[in-house]
Amino acid sequence: MRTALALTAALLCGAAPGVQAQTASGNAAEATDSAIESIPAAPPQDAAEIANEIADQTAKPGSAPPWGEPHLTSLPRTAKEAARVGRVTAPAEDFAKPEQFEPMSGGAATTKAALTRDVFSQSSANMPFERELDFKVGNGLFRRLWATAPSSTRASDGLGPLFNARACQNCHLKDGRGRPTIAPGEETTMFLRVSIPEAESELAQELLERLGAAPEPNYGLQLQDRSIAGIPAEGRMKVDYEEFEVALAGGEAVKLRRPSYSFESLGYGPLHEAATLSPRLTPPMIGLGLVEAIPEAAILALADPEDADGDGISGKANRVWSLQYGQWMLGRFGWKAGEPTIREQSAAAFSGDIGLSTPLRPEGWGECTAAQTDCRAAPHGGSDAEGGLEITEVMLDSVTFYSRNLAVPARRDVDDPAVLRGKAQFYAAGCPACHQPKFVTHRLKDQPEQSFQLIWPYSDFLLHDMGEGLADGRSEFAASGREWRTAPLWGIGLTRTVLEDEFYLHDGRARTLLEAILWHGGEAEPAKERVRTLPPADRADLIRFLESL
Repeated sequence: MRTALALTAALLCGAAPGVQAQTASGNAAEATDSAIESIPAAPPQDAAEIANEIADQTAKPGSAPPWGEPHLTSLPRTAKEAARVGRVTAPAEDFAKPEQFEPMSGGAATTKAALTRDVFSQSSANMPFERELDFKVGNGLFRRLWATAPSSTRASDGLGPLFNARACQNCHLKDGRGRPTIAPGEETTMFLRVSIPEAESELAQELLERLGAAPEPNYGLQLQDRSIAGIPAEGRMKVDYEEFEVALAGGEAVKLRRPSYSFESLGYGPLHEAATLSPRLTPPMIGLGLVEAIPEAAILALADPEDADGDGISGKANRVWSLQYGQWMLGRFGWKAGEPTIREQSAAAFSGDIGLSTPLRPEGWGECTAAQTDCRAAPHGGSDAEGGLEITEVMLDSVTFYSRNLAVPARRDVDDPAVLRGKAQFYAAGCPACHQPKFVTHRLKDQPEQSFQLIWPYSDFLLHDMGEGLADGRSEFAASGREWRTAPLWGIGLTRTVLEDEFYLHDGRARTLLEAILWHGGEAEPAKERVRTLPPADRADLIRFLESL
């Protein structure tokens, strides 16, 4: 396990030198389940000192520099606050009982709603009553079905011309993950990213850096399989699976399926000979606002891109360009951490998935390339009164607020002996080296739902080499073709409840949690092998723990 994990107390947001990490179970009594909200804000004279400490800690050789958090209006932490944060986020050592506040995965924002298919669609439990209407308005926009322009329903027209879905909810099923194509003719909620090597592109280097990848000349950065009348779709995705068997300790075996992807019925000529296709399944929407509120310094403190401690786990921050702020920022969202904020992730999805213009991506034709002239000339739904935009500033803010406040469900069975034994196996296998259990979010002036919450996402939000088996060969900003952002695990045990089926990993190839583990390679190969060689009873306990998340 990385040294950085054990030194969370010293590194996290400028903790005072000499602060010692202790187990959360022994010290969390100082906190409340609203994430230590009784601690006073830092006085002004502490701000500069804490900023300097953060800079010192994150400027260690091989680590990424702090880029800044213009999307947050945060207050700095005092040394006392940082020490308390260090104590409650220290790694677990006692597996005989749950840690204090462990059931509250999203802090005070955690929902305790009934475990139905709608459990991922609940608002932050600590949301002020007067903000509930904002959440419902955002929900309405998230579920809105868009129509071709011009339409009699002017508030809902502007679809396409190329698109993958007519509504956000059509991909994020019940605000959860999507599902790959299962049977011929069945609608998928997965799409293909596409790009070419930068050396093959004619775009300027500065533009390529800010795009994160080089677009395919005819098809752009995403292949849209649907279109409005009169405009050809870009084609249909085709997936084939090859099954193979993996032996487990105890005489058991698991069949994995290896996918291969192609596109047929291409509408705009052949793909570039060097084009790389990367399938992407839509991830769950829960907890995004809490992820956005994690201090940049807390994530960067876990990075070890050169594996300086020699534990075989590196972890690299993705450096991405922010369209909204015109600067480089820490990537937090997407399978390769390619977007810095929820607002920018939402704008990218409106453009690429539905073909709608936003203040951040104002092109009325969505992702139509310059080679798709009829597509760019097609009618769009923007009005002059709204600056030609189909998704206005107010609408984008509403969807952002909704996405920010989809609550994480409470843990189940945290004191079950099998779950506790499985948690011990999770730690013994080294899983927390990437699946970092806990953070405390920034204290925020204008986001009470996300402010100073002890959260349990089980992710470090860094990029890791996951081996050749999961490699897509496609880079995205600093992410290589073998690297993926550690996926958060909170809510993963409710996948079948919400989806009525199970699909995991970036392309849904894994049909069970054990299959997902067995696909881990690269930096995660040793942890995967520990799980594979566990006695069957211990392996079952580990899965039981994951199902409780």
